Amino acid sequence: MIILIGNQKGGAGKSTLTLLLANYLSRVRHATVTVIDMDYQQSIVQKFQHAKLLENPEPYQVIAASLEEFSKIEPVLNKNPNDLVLIDLPGKLDDDGLISVFRSADLVLCPFSYDGLSFKSTILFAIVLQKINPEVEVCFIPNRVKAKVKYETLDQVNEQLGRFGLVTLPIPDRVDFQRINTLHTPDIVVPVIGPVLDQIYVTYLSFLLEDRSS
Repeated sequence: MIILIGNQKGGAGKSTLTLLLANYLSRVRHATVTVIDMDYQQSIVQKFQHAKLLENPEPYQVIAASLEEFSKIEPVLNKNPNDLVLIDLPGKLDDDGLISVFRSADLVLCPFSYDGLSFKSTILFAIVLQKINPEVEVCFIPNRVKAKVKYETLDQVNEQLGRFGLVTLPIPDRVDFQRINTLHTPDIVVPVIGPVLDQIYVTYLSFLLEDRSS
């Protein structure tokens, strides 16, 4: 199963969400996970390489790849449908290389924030995605939500995005998320991220992993 984590707006939290989900699926749900880092900053690959230098056991594999390389690696990714492949996409839409990646996706997770620019970028991302892959499931994750801020457009944004797919529970803005790596998620953020990841798992992935174990 191929899961894309994407939004054309940079700084949406794609790489952090990818790590959170990879750690959760491999550690909590005992799934076989591979992460493909296509983001230009390659932050996940850097964290993975650092963990290898420390000779820690690897809970999942992380591979650096470009959009141009996807056609070569896609047959391998689809070898076992019960394995989960998470792809951290680059923050853009103006690359024809995205077409084959979008078409391959079974599920797309799209982190966003409740501001005008992020909302417009997220809507455009969803429109382009569903034109290329009309059958794909899309899940929107409100990210870096500040507890003391009143978001006047929250209901309207959720309603608009809800026409394309599920809008999950929000992820709060926490500095502790910067400490996430490919080995573990800090215990202090587990209570706030757990309900969101559980929601994604139950809605989209439980049937696949539970069938595997039965």
